[in-house]
Amino acid sequence: MKILLAEDDRDLSRAVKALLEHNGYTVDTAADGEQAIALAECGGYEGLILDWMMPARDGIEVLKHLRGQGIQVPCLMLTARDAVEDRVTGLDAGADDYLPKPFSTAELLARVRALVRRRGNQMPELIRFEDLELNTGTMELECSGKKIRLTGKAFQMMRLLMENPGVLLSVQQMMDRVWGWDTDAEINVVWVNISALRKRLSELGSRAEIRVTRGAGYSLEKRND
Repeated sequence: MKILLAEDDRDLSRAVKALLEHNGYTVDTAADGEQAIALAECGGYEGLILDWMMPARDGIEVLKHLRGQGIQVPCLMLTARDAVEDRVTGLDAGADDYLPKPFSTAELLARVRALVRRRGNQMPELIRFEDLELNTGTMELECSGKKIRLTGKAFQMMRLLMENPGVLLSVQQMMDRVWGWDTDAEINVVWVNISALRKRLSELGSRAEIRVTRGAGYSLEKRND
């Protein structure tokens, strides 16, 4: 699941981004309202987390603009304002939920999960291909009774491959979907994670394999014995 996080507090933004990515989400960040609008209008997001007080345009203005453009991506509003009338203002602007600062990490994650469920876009609990089963809740990859828990990026890459079996995915597509457009990571992180996943599949003895097409990308295929 890809989320747009618009928050001008850099420390908080980094912390929330790291938390969400650790829990299997792909996150792009925006530091002001104008940037948030530009990114959201490009599409591809399944959830928005907007801070109320941002430079250029605040979260309410951003949300009203997006809703006016017909963009109905579920939105969680973050704000230090906790008066009832402020919550009403946010909800009336088109927010799906409201989380006052400061908040606990557990509550933030619960609100994000609820946000997705409310719109009927909940990630499937189990994704299957051949003899593989990926649990999107526990991030465990299972094959013939053997289980391996994947880390954040490896989980996201495996999910991407299993959701698109047989589809050739380029390195850039993987970078965009898993690391997000604003990442500082080098493209070799894709190779490193692919290499690790191929070893995991070998350890599990799976009939599936991650096939490399030189100069083009990677695809999840049935192994040719």
